[in-house]
Amino acid sequence: MITLEEVRTAAARIAPHVRRTPLVRARALRDDPYPDGELLLKLECLQVTGSFKARGATHKLLSLTEEQIRRGIITASGGNHGLATAYAGWLGKTKTTVYLPESASLEKAKKLEGWGAKVIFKGRIWDEANREALAVAGRERLAYFHPFADPAVIAGQGTTALEILEQEPAVDDFVVAIGGGGLISGIGLTVKALRPSARIIGVEPTGAPTLSASLEAGRVVALPEITTGVATLAALQTEPINLHIVQRCVAEIVLVSDDDMREAARWLWFEMGLATDLSGAAALAALRAGKFRPAPGRTVCALVCGAGSDALTGR
Repeated sequence: MITLEEVRTAAARIAPHVRRTPLVRARALRDDPYPDGELLLKLECLQVTGSFKARGATHKLLSLTEEQIRRGIITASGGNHGLATAYAGWLGKTKTTVYLPESASLEKAKKLEGWGAKVIFKGRIWDEANREALAVAGRERLAYFHPFADPAVIAGQGTTALEILEQEPAVDDFVVAIGGGGLISGIGLTVKALRPSARIIGVEPTGAPTLSASLEAGRVVALPEITTGVATLAALQTEPINLHIVQRCVAEIVLVSDDDMREAARWLWFEMGLATDLSGAAALAALRAGKFRPAPGRTVCALVCGAGSDALTGR
């Protein structure tokens, strides 16, 4: 199990390479998503590369030996983790290969190439792209960056919660999007160590209830299919390390539709001036769609975890 001390160590190591992102109050003049209490937004959409993923990937890079870095790094991603890994490769001055599913955003593929990564599309969903990345990593002896099940990555993602609790120690509810479970694992471990009374609420797409299915089964299970169009939240299955942490730390998981996320992304743009991808709007979508209803008077923090132009393009 990853410890709080490991998360604090990760925070110190990555500090020169990532941003301390704002925590802002989101009291809207109209259509308030939580009128009965205080809603805070953690703006990881303003993080290096556009998402919290830079924290975990940078910490993973810094955990490698010089020889491992020299040989090159590889991953598979729905987009955001790939960008973070490309950034890590840029920091380490090494070759980076990122496998993307065919559903991934072309905008993010172009950004990946801008960071110097080699981009390869493979398969319909992340799991298919990931199988190829793992095979190539084994053949070519490349360091593989898992997007959610690597302890170094989880510790890096946990630094988000350290920042939130430094900025506002009295947060009662943390609302967190789930793809494979790396972010909610890091946040869960950190919050429960520092503020045990706080509740952690996970948010998954109705078309990819990955952790929900495994929680119901009591073990890791693979979904029969993925129907969400949100590639960054579309893992066919989680991993035991993530399921174990979620079982211990997460109060509940709610499901939102792609349309719920799209509407929330539009709200973030028109009300807050924030351009997010659909995964970045998932936590807010849970509040706006009424899938998570916090008790009155609580302080709620929703993570805006990924940048993008989905609210502007209509995707």
